[in-house]
Amino acid sequence: MSDKGHRGERVDESGPLIKDMMEARGSKVVEYAVVPDEKVVISAILARWADRGDIDLILTNGGTGLGPRDNTPEATLAVVDRLVPGLAEAMRTESYKKTPAGILSRGVAGLRRRTLIINLPGSPKAVKECLEAILPAIPHAIEMTKGEAAECASRTDLHYQGK
Repeated sequence: MSDKGHRGERVDESGPLIKDMMEARGSKVVEYAVVPDEKVVISAILARWADRGDIDLILTNGGTGLGPRDNTPEATLAVVDRLVPGLAEAMRTESYKKTPAGILSRGVAGLRRRTLIINLPGSPKAVKECLEAILPAIPHAIEMTKGEAAECASRTDLHYQGK
């Protein structure tokens, strides 16, 4: 989400980073767009993609700060049915470990039908740190939204192995 990126005045570095990180995990990226920081525009694209029925996960980047044009959380809240606060909490916690300003991110995560929508920060460094913090939980979250999940307590692949 970026007015400047949408107008071609700034190159989006975080979007391609997200794509690379997800494809490295075996995910297929089916949509990509740089949209202006307009709540109605953001909400419309999130709803359109989620309502297609073939997209399990939407990752946004940018527009989660305190600036007057940072509208991504509000746009996301306008379209999700249920919140998944632990994902945003984990990202803020990880960000805070790097910089106290990390807790100022207002990103949210939630479900629209069976699509998980997660707001990531805008900078490539913060995107990488935040996405790495939540990646271990995403496959199970997607399985749960589809009704395919096994019992959490019996899964060993969900245990985070710190570096």
